[in-house]
Amino acid sequence: MEVSMNKVHVWEEKVTIPTYEAGEPDKNPVFLEKRVYQGSSGRIYPHTVIEKISDKKVDKEYTALFLENDYLKVMMLPELGGRIQRAYDKTNGYDFIYYNHVIKPALVGLAGPWISGGIEFNWPQHHRPSTFDPVEYTYAENEDGSATAWMGEIENMFRTEGVLGVTLYPDKAYIELSAKLYNRTKMPQTFLWWANPAVAVNDDTISVFPEDVTAVYDHGKRDVISFPYAEGTYYKHKYDHVNIAQYKNIPVPTSYMAYRSDYNFIGEYDYGKKAGLLHVADHHIAPGKKQWTWGCGEFGKAWDRALTDEDGPYIELMTGCFTDNQPDFTWIQPQETKNFKQYFMPYKNIGYVKNATIDAAVNAVYDEAAGQLTISAYATSAQQGAQILLVQPGEGGGPEKVWHEKRVDLSPEHTCEVKIDREKLQQIPAFTRAAQNNTEALCGLQVCVRAADGRDLVSYRFPRKIETEVPEPAKAAPLPKDCKTTEDLFLYGLHVEQYRHATYHAEDYYLEGLRRDPTDIRLNNAYGRCLLRNCDFAGAEKYFRKAVEKAIRSNPNPYDYEPYYNLGLALKYQGKTKEAYDAFYKAVWGGSFQAPGFYELACLDVKEGRFAEALEHVNESILRQYHCMKARALKENLLKKLGRGEEAADLHRESLGIDPLYDRQPEKINHNTLLELMIDLYEAGDYTQGIALAEKWVEQKSVKGENIYPLVYYYIAYGYDNLPGAEAAGSAEHYAALGEKAVANGCFPHRTEDYIVLKRLAAEYDLGMAYYYLGCLLYDKRVYGEAVADYEKAALKYPEFPTVHRNLALAYYNVKKQPQRAYEELTKAFALDETDARVYLELDQLKKRLNISMKERLSDMDKHFVLVKSRDDLYLEYVTLMNTLGENAKALVLIEARQFHQWEGGEGKVAAQYLTALHQLAKAAVVKGDYAEAKSILLRAVGEYPHNLGEGKLESAQENNLYYLLGLVQEKLGETEDTLDCLTKACHGESEPVGMMYYNDQPPEMIYYQGLAYRKLGDEEQAVQRFCKLVDYGKEHIGDEIKIDYFAVSLPDLLIFEENLNERNRKHCLFMMSLGLRGLGQTDEAKACAEELLSMDNAHQGIRVHDL
Repeated sequence: MEVSMNKVHVWEEKVTIPTYEAGEPDKNPVFLEKRVYQGSSGRIYPHTVIEKISDKKVDKEYTALFLENDYLKVMMLPELGGRIQRAYDKTNGYDFIYYNHVIKPALVGLAGPWISGGIEFNWPQHHRPSTFDPVEYTYAENEDGSATAWMGEIENMFRTEGVLGVTLYPDKAYIELSAKLYNRTKMPQTFLWWANPAVAVNDDTISVFPEDVTAVYDHGKRDVISFPYAEGTYYKHKYDHVNIAQYKNIPVPTSYMAYRSDYNFIGEYDYGKKAGLLHVADHHIAPGKKQWTWGCGEFGKAWDRALTDEDGPYIELMTGCFTDNQPDFTWIQPQETKNFKQYFMPYKNIGYVKNATIDAAVNAVYDEAAGQLTISAYATSAQQGAQILLVQPGEGGGPEKVWHEKRVDLSPEHTCEVKIDREKLQQIPAFTRAAQNNTEALCGLQVCVRAADGRDLVSYRFPRKIETEVPEPAKAAPLPKDCKTTEDLFLYGLHVEQYRHATYHAEDYYLEGLRRDPTDIRLNNAYGRCLLRNCDFAGAEKYFRKAVEKAIRSNPNPYDYEPYYNLGLALKYQGKTKEAYDAFYKAVWGGSFQAPGFYELACLDVKEGRFAEALEHVNESILRQYHCMKARALKENLLKKLGRGEEAADLHRESLGIDPLYDRQPEKINHNTLLELMIDLYEAGDYTQGIALAEKWVEQKSVKGENIYPLVYYYIAYGYDNLPGAEAAGSAEHYAALGEKAVANGCFPHRTEDYIVLKRLAAEYDLGMAYYYLGCLLYDKRVYGEAVADYEKAALKYPEFPTVHRNLALAYYNVKKQPQRAYEELTKAFALDETDARVYLELDQLKKRLNISMKERLSDMDKHFVLVKSRDDLYLEYVTLMNTLGENAKALVLIEARQFHQWEGGEGKVAAQYLTALHQLAKAAVVKGDYAEAKSILLRAVGEYPHNLGEGKLESAQENNLYYLLGLVQEKLGETEDTLDCLTKACHGESEPVGMMYYNDQPPEMIYYQGLAYRKLGDEEQAVQRFCKLVDYGKEHIGDEIKIDYFAVSLPDLLIFEENLNERNRKHCLFMMSLGLRGLGQTDEAKACAEELLSMDNAHQGIRVHDL
């Protein structure tokens, strides 16, 4: 395509990309209240989960958006989350963002599929729940010759609207991102924003962090290490003054986030290709500077293979706005909009830059040995007659002193390098003083790159010596009972709420505070807000009234009006309209809640036919939040009702200028966006327009043969139910019946408005499926009692509906602590649909929890082997049973026959069964006296993992058992030197027992084999020491109360039946004690521990395969 310099081209095109397709979404709701993901809650509901990735590559057509100017060509994929898929520098043929030529998802995302490459945009959390879903889009050429592609959505989980504009300018070699995040709900929400560019890496690449970054944090700031030269242990790897900005130096999966920086850039440079990437954004808004890598070892290479065919390794060079860590969430108030910009640009030739702006980048390197200063510059646009200067800034605002100047022509194609030798530098007094005083040679001098008109394009001031500052890691929040003051309880509760902690609950802190002081305004308001989110409107009202009562104890006009606003919501949801109106009016006396408060007043006015007052109030709302699209839509409708059509059209055009996706037509939106628009219309009493919009949407979907989302029918029924007349009543009943009959797969209500709609219709028409959906909504909100009651009503109405029985099983086991009843319900659920592989997996999980014999479980799996083969986790459980029962050869054949797809953070499970099978087969060969065969098997076990396992070996892999047995085998074969080497390796590794939570924790059996190896080497003292450590740890910790680590980052298991952590710990300690006692020769005591363990868990593999 021909591209002229004065205009950017933008277009839409169908592209074909080789694709490994993701499986179908599971129909069952997945409630994972305690799952940890990226350091915060890993709950998936109301999203569906996808757990299957195809191994077959097919050509698939996608809609792509393109932007192109003379310098850059950018491709975006709105069908895959609205990501930038490719960013190409035409001047040197360089993909400055990692370009993955295939769509090859892996199970990395919150709800499953995630792809590497390009730039992924993550909000309101990381990774974005809808990262693999289609988004809305449009594009336009702008008056200044630039062009913009707009992509966005109303995301389903927190209902935040996000709109991203990707712009190219005709004469600029950078991508401008304009982001808008809008809280369209009535409650404060939290969010973060991480733009996630991938960059290709190799031995020549380095991440370019500003020089004032002297330390980096882990997730949640739970750990910290010096940067760029790392000293100490980080991610269980020991660094000794190693530059961790280089990919080649990080062998293990590692995240790090800059402690702090006053610079506005971050980047990556490839010294081999002399090209790189820079991100530029105001650090006051965009403090987040992060690198993630899978690591350059076998573990990382396995993930590279899982995510691409031929494009090799990458790192994520992430850039955070309103966040500097993960998790690090920022509050966004009702109807608030956050607007911000980021820039991504290629650069070339100038190496590890010292500073960058959207106009230029500069590097300045002083070679002390040669006495030479080299200044290199790059510009993002043509800069004829630019200046490269070395200056001494004036003191107190005085004029600068220019010590060196050179005129150059810069452009995205032509960079410049200036060398200043020692002779010239010695003419600078600051330089000679530094040499005399043995201080930094160029301290205080400044390098400037200026345009011909005198504008600074970029500058860099040589700093004083940068001292390495390493802060302390974060501390866990204390338990509520341990908080010293009610203020602490409020703040810790707010923190837990804000950071969406997976296992701590804000309500516990607020309630403890209220126990100590029932009148505390903040605690009453905060706890009332929790109840409001959980749809307990009457309960919330009580606490908001307490907050208001305390606030106006001495004067009628409080400092904080939020309790009045929240009280208005609680009253409105209960149908107490007049009282709500009064509360909202009082709330707008203060500035903080005027935008949502006036909006609520306008909605109530419209419902009463007070259009003039409504217009006045909505104008006040827009005045406070000019970009509030809900308020703008309401005003537009009001103007139409008042016969002011021309003004309405003008407002519509203005709104499109603010949000190019504002004009949402039925054919362009999904059911989630449709429901949000219906809610906007309904809350202003415009039921007829809401119904018309939905009926048009239903008609269009029906013509295409698509299933209609059940909630859409229920919302239409609710709309008719609010209209007068017998005809409307008949339509309400008709649509309610359609909602009951609609396919329930993936229908997971979660909004407050969903609750109101379903609650009313269920009671009015006795709708069993509506009760089921209410049960799902309330279970997700942890309102378990009411959820179970609704499920039971649904089960009575629709006893043949399998999912309600499955959901009851969860509730009976996890909440009611009735395992047998849970088993009966889940058995019934599977009997009603024997094609449901997830339910069959859950049934087997439950059997395992109930300690049903392994042979019975294996026999049942044989009967349903088609289902077993359909899921990696089921298949692996089958293999595990075979290994544990001694069918190791069969287990190995099954492992070798399958390509596995791991969940990120769940690595180690497949490899464990692979190694168990080999270890047991080697032991069997030893028993037969076939030492050569045993050696062959063991060498295979300690080698590289087969690629089909879907995971690679960590450098810290614990293989003491393998090397110990290999040493014994080599001794039998007379290989004395190799025997010593293997037994020595068997002694390596951590020797301190730990509670086992993560895949790379030290398994206790490895300490046991260390002891055996030391014994074989004749060091009985070291052997006994290890056995005693196992016994002592077990005895000391067997009665511990166990909680999931406050700073847990990733616990990815999608296991729905909660494990009793205290029981798990007891089994772990019994296992340790049995190992240690056996090593000490106390056989009877070891056997007693083993028997107790097996009585708790007959499928405990460790106790069976390690000859106890």
